[in-house]
Parts: sequence; C-alpha cells; structure tokens
Amino acid sequence: VQLQASGGGLVQAGDFLTLSCRDSGRAFSFYGMAWFRQAPGKEREFVSAIHWSGGRQQYSDSVKDRFTLSMNSAKNMVYLQMTNLKPEDTALYYCAGPNKILEDGARIYESNYDFWGQGTQVTVSS
Repeated sequence: VQLQASGGGLVQAGDFLTLSCRDSGRAFSFYGMAWFRQAPGKEREFVSAIHWSGGRQQYSDSVKDRFTLSMNSAKNMVYLQMTNLKPEDTALYYCAGPNKILEDGARIYESNYDFWGQGTQVTVSS
C-alpha cells in the first residue's frame, strides 16, 4: 500500500485548496480513508474521514462546514476540498488508511491507521 498526498500550497486567509490522496496499492473501497494534520509544535490531529462506501463523512469541529471529503473509487482517490481557509489551518496534512473497517467513533484516532502518506504542506497567511 502506498499513499500519495498532493495539493498543498501557500494561500491567503479565505482562499481554498483541494488536497488529493491516491492509493496505489489497493482500493479505498475496502476500508475507507482519513486525513490528519500536524501544525508546528502540536500533536497530529484528526481532520476528516470517509466510509468505504464513499459516504458517512466525519469532520472535526474545527473544519466542519468548511472542508468536504469525497472519494472516487474508480481512481482510488480521495479529495479534501478546503474552503474559507484560516491561518490556524496551517499544517502538514496526511492521508491515512486503515487495515480494517473502523466504526465511526474509532476513525478519529491515528493509532487505528496502518498506512500513511508522506504529507503535504498547507500554509495559510493572514
């Protein structure tokens, strides 16, 4: 399994970005995917997760109503559309994949994910 994240960049507050993650080793449809992020000096935190069916999206309170996670199973891709970006969204964003189906409550814990992408940097200037 190899996860490849892309799409990060430097933007201004209020702008938008779309992050992509491609799984070159297996189909997302098996177990679903998630995004986490880590800001400088902070622990890695949950951002969003999507069920293996492509639905049942879950978001952290800090990004809810601004970020949208979607899946293209045919292309083995997930997309994190980020709108109204804020300086506090600045972080290294990681896509992650579990090795089993996770219950909704378990999807927010990074310890439940077995595969990680290399991270893509998002920097939001004020």
